[in-house]
Amino acid sequence: MTKIKFDIEQCKGCGLCVPECPQGIIEMSEAANEAGYFHADVTDPSKCTGCTLCCQMCPDVVIEIEK
Repeated sequence: MTKIKFDIEQCKGCGLCVPECPQGIIEMSEAANEAGYFHADVTDPSKCTGCTLCCQMCPDVVIEIEK
């Protein structure tokens, strides 16, 4: 089973990962992190296929995928 995790405190909310997800399960949060950024988050982790496209696009390396 694939497990996806975002380090929401390090995310700066660029949103580059959102359109890259073929499953459409990454969205920008309505809540800000400690730094005041509206971070990206996963809406349904069980639908993650582990393709790593989101990880490849993240300039701050805040997405981790475990297979």
